[in-house]
Amino acid sequence: MSRSLQNFLEEHEKDLIRVRKPVDLENVGALVAQANDTIVFDNIKGYPGYRLVDLLFVNRKAQARVLRCQPGDVVKRLVEVIEAGPRPLKEVNNAPCQEKTFTGAEIDLRRLPVVTHTDRDPYPYTTSFVAHKDLETGAFNQMYSRCGVLGPREMVVSYVTPPANEMLAKYRAAGQKMPQAIAIGAHPAWELAACYSHLHDRWWEAELYEAITGEPGEITRCKTVDLPVPADSSIVIEGLVDPKRMAQDGPSPGPTMLFCPGAQQMPVFEVTAITMRKDPVYRNHQMTPFTDHQEMPRLFHEAIIHERLRAMRVNVRDVHFPQGGGALAVIVQVDPTLDGQVKDALLAVLGSPWMNVKMAIAVDPDIDIYDYRDVQYALATRVDPARDLIIIPDARGIAFDPTARPILGAFPNTHETRFPAVVGKWGIDATKPVPYRQEERRNYERAWPLNWGKVRLADYLD
Repeated sequence: MSRSLQNFLEEHEKDLIRVRKPVDLENVGALVAQANDTIVFDNIKGYPGYRLVDLLFVNRKAQARVLRCQPGDVVKRLVEVIEAGPRPLKEVNNAPCQEKTFTGAEIDLRRLPVVTHTDRDPYPYTTSFVAHKDLETGAFNQMYSRCGVLGPREMVVSYVTPPANEMLAKYRAAGQKMPQAIAIGAHPAWELAACYSHLHDRWWEAELYEAITGEPGEITRCKTVDLPVPADSSIVIEGLVDPKRMAQDGPSPGPTMLFCPGAQQMPVFEVTAITMRKDPVYRNHQMTPFTDHQEMPRLFHEAIIHERLRAMRVNVRDVHFPQGGGALAVIVQVDPTLDGQVKDALLAVLGSPWMNVKMAIAVDPDIDIYDYRDVQYALATRVDPARDLIIIPDARGIAFDPTARPILGAFPNTHETRFPAVVGKWGIDATKPVPYRQEERRNYERAWPLNWGKVRLADYLD
């Protein structure tokens, strides 16, 4: 099993899109957005010695490479990861991520190939996961945060998750700066583990690494702050977040691909060290249009929804947050056996722990949830809007959704952060009548060509 991003890319060389021609850094995002699989840039102008990779989780095929399974088994494999649970991490010294160390005047963030994602972004932004430690409990936490480069030794950090904000509040109350480390270019299993956002009060997300890869995860301590990071990381940016120093963050797009909630004031990150491998691969997460930004953070959501429905005795086949849903929509593929079962399933999905679930669509097993034509077909031919829609007013909304209404007065800065907010949610039952309603069900049977599924076009091509 590969232990680094470098090994992972070598192992899957035949599946990658390789760009060997010189590329201007400002063109990376537009080129990534045209790719349909993992893409590697071998030659970034002005940044010798760096390769850049993106789209490690852009579709089921890419996700399956990380999870070591078939594309159709991704959600099932994620369920297995959750069931296996956390495993201890092994701490090592002389880690590859510390083959080079830069401190003091040697630190210069501008030497890293940090991408500016849109023409409205005020700075280049790193988009890899960051690590923190709770001031009171000593527990570690990871989150994905965009970090804008303010200068050679300073960044602005976007705090978007409740655990990270709660930790930051403790340091602010204590009058202390908060240690932080940004891990860039680690094995994608570390990235996937960092996406786990369900309850895990007694363990660290990174401890899922072994359940994903089958091998113990190796971490190392940072040079200037007391935080662990993946030993195989390509680049680690260490430092302290000053809860009292603020700078403008944004406008920069969220997973909805919109500049919402716009510019905000966020804490300043003072960099104390940059460490890296001798062969660094810079990991970019291009924010728009349809990239890892929509797919990757919701992978564990799919698995947890799958198991929640299975616990309700719903025959669930697959769950998918489509890229075009901007993290707000989810499709569940179910095989209902009783009236009312689908409505219960939709209510469970809309009431899931994540505020971003605004629209849930239920379809039958004969609908390909990865084909927009098929989903549109189900919506057009199997939905009576007067009967098959569930509308829930004033449910929890997410700041990235421009239709959500901020609850002004809830917090002092709600007008800026758009949190908390409320929004309507809707569920759509796009399934056929249940099997024992044969007379009705007959009208919904699809027509297929003679010998459909028995012959393959590829067998007739040269």
